[in-house]
Amino acid sequence: MRIVIAEDDTLLREGLVMLLGGEGFEVVAAVSNPQEFLAAVAWHSPDVAVVDVRMPPTHTDEGIQAAVEARRSHPGLAVLVLSAYVEQAFATELLAGGARGLGYLLKERVGQFKEFLDALKRVAAGGVAIDPEVVAQLFTRRRGPLDRLTVREREVLALLAEGLGNIVIAERLQITEGTVHKHISSIFGKLELAPTERVSRRVIAVLRYLEG
Repeated sequence: MRIVIAEDDTLLREGLVMLLGGEGFEVVAAVSNPQEFLAAVAWHSPDVAVVDVRMPPTHTDEGIQAAVEARRSHPGLAVLVLSAYVEQAFATELLAGGARGLGYLLKERVGQFKEFLDALKRVAAGGVAIDPEVVAQLFTRRRGPLDRLTVREREVLALLAEGLGNIVIAERLQITEGTVHKHISSIFGKLELAPTERVSRRVIAVLRYLEG
């Protein structure tokens, strides 16, 4: 897996390079600003980009804007966004381009390196990886069609938003995999998500959850 890192914090950037290299990943570039990030993506065509939300010069949304632009110009690029805290507007803006191969983690998750690696691999494989804390905070703000869901269905959808599969969801909730499948089918029905060969209903459900 070839990775580009865009992070202006020198210690975190170099730490990621060392940790990922130690796990056998190839970090082809590690940069500190959006311009260098976009240039590195164009030059190296990486599999995954790990991008900080806030970067120079204003430390507002430069990272998100660069990630959106990178995904637009390189549709196959998976992106794992790192943020110091939950920023709903930025998450929604990035998700607007489609959720496939997308992750949104709080920086504190890097310290829990196994979880960080799991999220990175899931995103690289085309999946979704949303930080549990991001899910928890966004969950309290949801309205509309999601109000039709039962408490258990919301729990299942929250875990889907983290990018977890049915087996892991069953283990987390201490229910059977068959019960998880029934809950997911019910969620699809209540959100009026018809079967389609073009788009995963799981991805659409997650987008509905995160974008409200």
